Amino acid sequence: MRMTLMLPAILAAVFCALPLRAEPQALTLQQAIDKTLQHNPQLHQFKFTQQRLFAERDLQSLKPGYQLGVELENVAGTGEARGLAGAELTIALSSVIELDNKAQWRAAVVDARLNTLKWQQQAQTLDVLAELTRNYINLLASQQELTLTEEAVALSEALLQSAEKRAASGALSDAEIMRAKAQLAQVQIGRDALLQRIERQKIAIARFWGDTSANFNVVAGNLFAFGQSRPFAELYQRLQQSPALTIFASERRLKDAEVRLAQSQNRADLSWQVGVRRYQASDDTSLTFGISVPLFAERRNSAAIGAALAERNNVEYRQQDSLLILHERLFDAYSQRQQFITSHQQLAQYVIPNLEQALDLTRDAYQRGRSNYQDWLNAQQELLQAKRHLLETATAVLLSQATIEQLTAEPVTQ
Repeated sequence: MRMTLMLPAILAAVFCALPLRAEPQALTLQQAIDKTLQHNPQLHQFKFTQQRLFAERDLQSLKPGYQLGVELENVAGTGEARGLAGAELTIALSSVIELDNKAQWRAAVVDARLNTLKWQQQAQTLDVLAELTRNYINLLASQQELTLTEEAVALSEALLQSAEKRAASGALSDAEIMRAKAQLAQVQIGRDALLQRIERQKIAIARFWGDTSANFNVVAGNLFAFGQSRPFAELYQRLQQSPALTIFASERRLKDAEVRLAQSQNRADLSWQVGVRRYQASDDTSLTFGISVPLFAERRNSAAIGAALAERNNVEYRQQDSLLILHERLFDAYSQRQQFITSHQQLAQYVIPNLEQALDLTRDAYQRGRSNYQDWLNAQQELLQAKRHLLETATAVLLSQATIEQLTAEPVTQ
């Protein structure tokens, strides 16, 4: 159906704003989604459940089977019934006549389960792809953080070189050199730890399609491409049509089918039997016929109907509760996305340019001997911290966007 065909495009919209670079061994989000849809073990489990339900529907559609019975009476008695002299042998065929189309209602219950399974699969697929997208975004953020860390290493090296020049001219103590070297070492340690984290994140992504090793070097995408969001009212309307809520409508149809099946049990089935009886003493035969009907079936079945009705009515309240919870999650994700976009814009337009200019001025002053080592170090760290904050806000925007798309099964951006 349309929802299944759209799934790869929905979450890939996170990075649809800009074309992806064709890098060797660079994994795109679309490629990751395609691999996941083809090989993810969680998604393939539904195929076997569907096969089981198809087999169960065929079984439930069958009419009652036939039974062949043999009965031997008046055997091994006394007097005239001694041995087999008075034996009576009856061979009978028996079955049940189902009333009120019970086989049809049983099959209808299984059909409703199949329909519910379809929506469960849709919801599970969205959950898996949303988790994949979040892992992808975190790896993309780590790659961007690595670039920032390399910048921090370059700045620390430049600071150490300037400090050594000033120390050579006697304008700086050896203690300041030691501090600059320690600062460079700490940044390099952070870079090594980040490289290891990136490797772990790549393995976490590869497991979505069943691989235990990553056959890609980097992931491609633009962490800072947000796009224009749809209005919240439109997103909320789409939420109400998403698999997470549509599954309740399917479950309600399932409960309706179970109620009808329970109601069909009010009409008791007829059991019949027909056979041939042979009398050993006279060597005669005769036909036998019997029929039986359970009494008070409607009264005995009232509890089952009541339980089925209660289950059906409970679905509506569960749906209302889920709608409230999902509305809250959608609003939180939407609000946070807007908040982080605003913070990101303020950082990019005002904070970082000012800190970059401040670092240039402080560096120039340090090289002229008008500023000390700590001033340059502080200016450098303030700029790097602001850039990390910029990276964090961009990551938060895309993570919120992935949550919205998981809830609505539609792209956030227009």
